[in-house]
Amino acid sequence: MKKIIFLTFVAFAIVIACKSGNDAKSNALNITLEPKSGSTVNGTATFSEKNGVVSFEAKLTGLKPGIHAIHIHEKADCSAGDATSAGGHWNPTHVKHGKWSDAEHHKGDIGNFTADENGNATVTLKTDEWCIGCGDANKDILGKGLIVHANPDDYTTQPTGNAGGRVACAGIIK
Repeated sequence: MKKIIFLTFVAFAIVIACKSGNDAKSNALNITLEPKSGSTVNGTATFSEKNGVVSFEAKLTGLKPGIHAIHIHEKADCSAGDATSAGGHWNPTHVKHGKWSDAEHHKGDIGNFTADENGNATVTLKTDEWCIGCGDANKDILGKGLIVHANPDDYTTQPTGNAGGRVACAGIIK
């Protein structure tokens, strides 16, 4: 009897381990940012989800040195030369634009980052406010657009933060 219980436990543990491994693998997404508005900005972004937390990392090149904004926008459509086809900031909860750390902010308000003197930058964020393909309209980033802006976000101008032109775009799609 002990042997049957032990074997059942081992089989159960294997199933759980396999399921966990598949979930982690299926919730990773790599995208490539393309230049827009006549810029030379390129980059990659990775979204991965584990235990209900999405980790985001973008690596960017070709930026003007200084501060820039990055946001998630409504649509995964980068077809327009200036990326306006991606729509406005992703704001499924219909709140004011603001800084990520503020109580009120768009779900797409990632914030500002600094490009070094060579025009390179890395942006990171971890959040439980997003998910990858979960189907929750208030959290799911699939089908949205990732936009890098020419200028910094002032965190007050509504609804955009006055971040200037869109210099890079990528659809957040599998």
